[in-house]
Amino acid sequence: MLGEDHSLINEFPEHQAAIVALSKADPTFADSAKQYNALDKEIRELELNGAPIDDEAMNQLKHDRAELKDTLYQRLTK
Repeated sequence: MLGEDHSLINEFPEHQAAIVALSKADPTFADSAKQYNALDKEIRELELNGAPIDDEAMNQLKHDRAELKDTLYQRLTK
């Protein structure tokens, strides 16, 4: 669905406490989470505005978001 919120806490509500704790205690995790949420916001805004970029650029943004999501999930489940 276009414009759907894929923020980190929305994606992993069962890990909300760990997300908050790691964001405060681990600067690397905090930076990655911030980058993930910024990418998600950018993608959502582009989708809601009719994606004024080409498909390849949109796919790259989504790929980058997915890679960050995987990395962050690995950290959450350690």
